[in-house]
Amino acid sequence: MSESKGGGASVPASRSGTFPPGSRVRSPHQVPYGLGNAVLALASRNRGRYGRPVIALPSELLEAPELALYAKQIEARLGDERKRRARFREELSPSVKAEFINGEVFMHSPATVKHNLARKHLVILLHTYVTVHRLGLVLDEKAMIELTRNDYEPDINFFGPEKAARLHPDQLLLPPPDFIVEVLSESTERNDRGVKFRDYAAHDVQEYWLVDPDAEVIEQFVNRDGHYALLLKLNTGAITSRVVQGFTVPVRAVFDAEENLAALRKLTQPT
Repeated sequence: MSESKGGGASVPASRSGTFPPGSRVRSPHQVPYGLGNAVLALASRNRGRYGRPVIALPSELLEAPELALYAKQIEARLGDERKRRARFREELSPSVKAEFINGEVFMHSPATVKHNLARKHLVILLHTYVTVHRLGLVLDEKAMIELTRNDYEPDINFFGPEKAARLHPDQLLLPPPDFIVEVLSESTERNDRGVKFRDYAAHDVQEYWLVDPDAEVIEQFVNRDGHYALLLKLNTGAITSRVVQGFTVPVRAVFDAEENLAALRKLTQPT
C-alpha cells in the first residue's frame, strides 16, 4: 500500500495479510498508452454498472500478431487485481479514507487546513445551490466511486437528477458522477493529474475541476470524446460549471471565508 493525501509524500504502508512485498504496480505513466486503453476496453463489458466508457481499442493493437498474448497478460493482471480489490473492500473502515488504484491501495494522510477549507467552501456552495434548485445530489470525500478497474474517493462529487434518482440510501459503491472536484496536495497531484484524469474522462465524467489551495487557482476541464480539455485556469473572476446548470461562483469564494459567505448569501437569495 502507499500512504497519500494531505501534505506528506507517498510512503510505503502495510496492512497485515493484504499485499505481499514487491507487489507495487507501475505508475500509469509507465503503462503503454495502447495497452492502457486495451484494459479499459476489456473492462467495458461492465458498462451497464459503470456508465459509458468511451475508450476504444487502438487499431494498431488490434492488428498486432501478439494480440492474444497481450489479452492473456491483461486478463491475468486483472484477475489478480480483482482479488486484491475484494480484500481492499473487505478491510475498508468508515474512519479511513483509502483508494484502490491499478492494484495498489493508497491510504490518505490528514490534509492541511487550507486544503480542508477549500474543499469545505466549495462543497457548501455547490451543495446549497444544487439543493435549492433540486438539481441532483452532492457527496463529498467519503463517497466511494466504483469504476471498471479502480475505486476512488474524490473530494467532491455531483450526480445529476438521472443518476441521483438511481442511488439508494444504503449504497456504498457508486457509479461515475457527472462532475468531480479534486483538491490538490503535494502527495496526490500526480494521481489527480495522471491516472484519475484519464480514468474519470474514460468513464464519462463530464466535468473535472482541479483546485490548488497553495496557488489559489482552479482549473476547469470538460470531457471531449473521452479526454479532458482545459477550458479555464483562473485565480480570480467567476467560474461557471458546464454540468451544473446555472452554477456560477467567484473563484475567491473557494479560498476566502468572507468571499465564501458573500457568495453563499447570493446563492440563497430568492430569484
